[in-house]
Amino acid sequence: MKIILPIDFSDNSISALEFAIALVGKKDGEIILVHVIEAVFDFASQASIAMESMHRDAEDLMQETLEKYKDSNLIFKTIIKEGTASISIARIARELDATLVVMGTQGASGIKLALIGSTTVNLIKESSVPVLVVPAESIAADIRKVALALEFASHEEKFIDWVINMSKRWERGIEFVHVQTSNDFEEDPGIKKLENLIGTQYPGLAAKIHTFYAKTPIEGLDQFLEENENVILVMCHEHKNLWEQVLTRSQTIQMVFHSKVPLLVMT
Repeated sequence: MKIILPIDFSDNSISALEFAIALVGKKDGEIILVHVIEAVFDFASQASIAMESMHRDAEDLMQETLEKYKDSNLIFKTIIKEGTASISIARIARELDATLVVMGTQGASGIKLALIGSTTVNLIKESSVPVLVVPAESIAADIRKVALALEFASHEEKFIDWVINMSKRWERGIEFVHVQTSNDFEEDPGIKKLENLIGTQYPGLAAKIHTFYAKTPIEGLDQFLEENENVILVMCHEHKNLWEQVLTRSQTIQMVFHSKVPLLVMT
């Protein structure tokens, strides 16, 4: 398992690193720490001097970080480069064939776009690799299960195997969440299809399927998270109805994901 971890040496990024280390556990894993230097200067001479200083500082902080976590039994590598953070991280993850990008973010009583941060939002848009957004208060040891939110769309099928296998690797339970926004209260045929898929491909797998009835997908997921805080919530980036609410209207609609709930975005 190869994890790309963007690091700016803030408390949030260190918390994300500790979350990633705990999630991978003692199993074979590699974490690549990526620090991207973003700087704009008016004069070339200023840029040259400043860049040298920032590279030195980053290298010193990288070594301090490696020394602190050297006993984790994982392979660590470091990359320091200049550029736009979201574009650089997405490119590195793709070129190195990473399993996952793990990125820290600020926590609150809910997560608004401003708290998720523009770099994280842009990374989700740019990345071809799944992105795990870890709130500052989230603790890996408290996570009991992985919950995949499904609309039963065709693009989701390719993610089901990935999420089930990852939950096994992380030694966490697996659950599925479907929010039904229609008013007929009839069971979505996708639920039966999912049950058949699990029974055929993963016999014996204990996987609970939740259905919530709500006006919007966000309201339904909020109901689920009210009852389940010890979870990694998985969403597909192609969930247009839900994701557009999150990204385009987040100034007025508060993200429901509680401060301790990591969000894994499949891209």
